[in-house]
Amino acid sequence: MNPALPKSWYYVYLLKSKLTKWIYIGCTNNIRKRIQEHIEGKVFSTKKMIPIELVYYEAYRSKNIAYNREKMLKHYGSSLARLLIRIGIRKKGRAG
Repeated sequence: MNPALPKSWYYVYLLKSKLTKWIYIGCTNNIRKRIQEHIEGKVFSTKKMIPIELVYYEAYRSKNIAYNREKMLKHYGSSLARLLIRIGIRKKGRAG
């Protein structure tokens, strides 16, 4: 194993409800397991959003950087708005 590679990656991810306009932002070190928990309704925060789809994720080597990015997306609306425009979920100049 390459010692320069991290033992674990941390992921910031966005889920979108297929029925509503709700977006969920989360962070984990096991993205496959966590997404499956969301899909199966095991996560209280997204249970009412089902069915959901993973629309975006970012990978980080540092847990602190990943959790800071999650916090930035949750607490600063402009960061999330720019990301949603960039990935094609929202159009530029459209609120909500």
